[in-house]
Amino acid sequence: MANTPQAKKRIRRNQTRAAINGARVSRIRTFVKKVEAAIEGGDKDAAAAALKAAQPEMARGVARGVMHKNTVARKMSRLTKRVAAL
Repeated sequence: MANTPQAKKRIRRNQTRAAINGARVSRIRTFVKKVEAAIEGGDKDAAAAALKAAQPEMARGVARGVMHKNTVARKMSRLTKRVAAL
């Protein structure tokens, strides 16, 4: 249990940040799922458009520190490769 005022404040702040970061990661996952759904459907134009929308979201996740840059780079690379192969 937190005893000092600063420790209590950190707990409050950590809960707020966890909610914000969770929402951000969830949003990124949604964008990636849209790309994967378009790839599964075989629609190259829709997949390319979805990928174009997903890339800045993923980059923003890296900038905000919720995802590792190498993870995002790997995911972007693999998605781009799959879209190009359609």
